[in-house]
Amino acid sequence: MAYKTPGKGYADVADHFRKLIKTGNLAPGDPLPSVAEIRAEFDVAAKTVSRALGVLKSEGLVASRGSLGTVVAKSPLVITGADRVDRMTLNGLRYARGEDSTGHRVMRRSVHDLEVCQALDMDPGEEVIIRIRTFRQDGRPTSVGVSVYPPRTTAAVPELTDEVPMGDFFGDLYMERTGRDVLKGQRTAESRQASQDELDAMDIDVPSHVAVSVLVTKVTFHDEDGPLAHWEDVYAPGTKMPIS
Repeated sequence: MAYKTPGKGYADVADHFRKLIKTGNLAPGDPLPSVAEIRAEFDVAAKTVSRALGVLKSEGLVASRGSLGTVVAKSPLVITGADRVDRMTLNGLRYARGEDSTGHRVMRRSVHDLEVCQALDMDPGEEVIIRIRTFRQDGRPTSVGVSVYPPRTTAAVPELTDEVPMGDFFGDLYMERTGRDVLKGQRTAESRQASQDELDAMDIDVPSHVAVSVLVTKVTFHDEDGPLAHWEDVYAPGTKMPIS
């Protein structure tokens, strides 16, 4: 019967650097350690390091840059809003290096989107707070984040109605003030045509009769009494994102 040999394998090495890229600890253009340094850190053979780097290259996460060695690719993974919360919990980073957000808008609107109404257990026409912003990497738009909050959430976290970026995850503030746990629901993904507002936010200039397909991920947050927020992330064409 075969057993796995002790120590790290190429998949472990690849996963280590994949996580550093996903969490923003390694940003686009950053060099990875040399093969010799990786060998020493993980106590593995050069062949194992080469195989691990090959996996990362096949995923589009890193690239060879001659004398610079292996560097993080210019088009790295773009994470969802929910993953961004996980990253903030892990290392306190709201943004990866080279990343920022712009076009922050806060609106009080009557909700009529049936999917959003269902997610938040609301009737069409009820009032919600909608927050919108565009995330960028090195000045290039990568995604548009949309978050929708019902009145009971904004009653506990009135900062959500302010025309400024939120410095903290709304769920942390909600838990501090109500004593109730905030749970993240199942994330879903779908492809659809981008709206003109989304195209404008991502600096995509196409004729009005041209349809542009985008990937959209969605997640709803709950406490023991029901839905608290519905988040959507709309990704620019060609953007790569993790699905784990």
